[in-house]
Amino acid sequence: MNSAASGVVNGGISFWYADDGLPAPREPLAGDATADVVIVGGGYTGLWTAYYLKKAAPFLRITVLEQRFCGYGASGRNGGWLYNGIAGRDRYARLHGHEAAVRLQKAMNETVAEVVRAAEEEGIDADVRVGGVLEVAYTPAQLARLKAFHEHELSFGEKDRELYGARGTAERIRVAHAVGSSWTPHGARLQPVKLVKGLAAAVEALGVTIHEGTPVTEIRPKHAVTPYGTVRAPYVLRCTEGFTASLKGQRRTWLPMNSSMIATEPLTDAQWAEIGWEGCEALGDMAHAYMYAQRTADGRIALGGRGVPYRFGSRTDNDGRTQAATVEALHDILARFFPSLAGVRVAHAWSGVLGVPRDWCATVTLDRATGLGWAGGYVGSGVATANLAARTLRDLVQQDSGQAGGSDLTELPWVNHRVRKWEPEPLRWLGVHGMYTTYRAADRRELTAPAAESSKLAQFADRVAGRH
Repeated sequence: MNSAASGVVNGGISFWYADDGLPAPREPLAGDATADVVIVGGGYTGLWTAYYLKKAAPFLRITVLEQRFCGYGASGRNGGWLYNGIAGRDRYARLHGHEAAVRLQKAMNETVAEVVRAAEEEGIDADVRVGGVLEVAYTPAQLARLKAFHEHELSFGEKDRELYGARGTAERIRVAHAVGSSWTPHGARLQPVKLVKGLAAAVEALGVTIHEGTPVTEIRPKHAVTPYGTVRAPYVLRCTEGFTASLKGQRRTWLPMNSSMIATEPLTDAQWAEIGWEGCEALGDMAHAYMYAQRTADGRIALGGRGVPYRFGSRTDNDGRTQAATVEALHDILARFFPSLAGVRVAHAWSGVLGVPRDWCATVTLDRATGLGWAGGYVGSGVATANLAARTLRDLVQQDSGQAGGSDLTELPWVNHRVRKWEPEPLRWLGVHGMYTTYRAADRRELTAPAAESSKLAQFADRVAGRH
């Protein structure tokens, strides 16, 4: 039997870099320096924050410090889903009331359009295609979850969401055995590396200083410490997402969850005609260990899901190399969704980490007593959420410095939310691996013994993980 992993370009950060090329390196920090704002992390959150702050207050001296190069982390490895999901919305509804969470959801809906607008304004061609997001169900239990999910989203004000049966789903994308789907227009497919490269260039053109190859080892009030010197600034903003655990004192703050992807070889016109997907919707499912996919601008399918979900001690990978078993598992998902593509070659595989807080809630914070701020914990929904977080950090900094008053964004319920730390090892490793083993077992049970009720295994895993 031919292995799906044979002949695959493995790692190399991601397929998106193979497609667009590695960026020319920027100079590292040359010694001690000062700034008005120092931003740690050159991904979407850090770059968007620099962008909006500099636009709002051109006189600010802003420095971005990046340990490798801009987009090395999740911003250059994600699935290219620009969509309106945000981690923790339901918990915020319980903590702050339903209407507060509705305002958060409305802000996320608008954020999708804001990213598209800003990219167009800056001349960034990121292969954006606004086709919405289609989430499918292909078992009775998934269909029940889908219908409940659809109604739940409507209750948070998403009145333009549509529910389809088997026929309506097939008219969009012909997923094998799909019995229903939910579609939102608040989503787009994009090429994530083209976006992050264009954003970095736009930020530099505004006059922001970016130092790459400059790892920050410690953040403390008014100081970002690196091996090459310390940058001092009234505001130090941590925008490190899945790499947060590498900072001094942050080992248990956010867990670096691993996600893996494959990209196929380009499909033929006949193959595309077989499966549809003319609208280039972002594609997901209602499995407990869910998948996510897009139709790329050059005619491939890029598809992702959980492989090895977590490395002991909150370690992160080297340049995205992925286990053969994970490549096989993702190829199996591709073949289950589209049986006619079972023989299609996997051209590239890679992995990256995303930030997961203990309560699975994305947050934005500025500590007015210390000038330390941070944003992240997006749990895989960061392509759009990072933009909303950045605009919120801008408003918080301007409010604290007296440049502006509060705003609608600073009043959103995820602002200044605090969460307890993750458990120490080995409990952290055992918990995460146990959770995903249980989710996969639940998915297998729902496939082989169809019933309209979700597996109690998954319900148990959700309670233990603190996801609900």
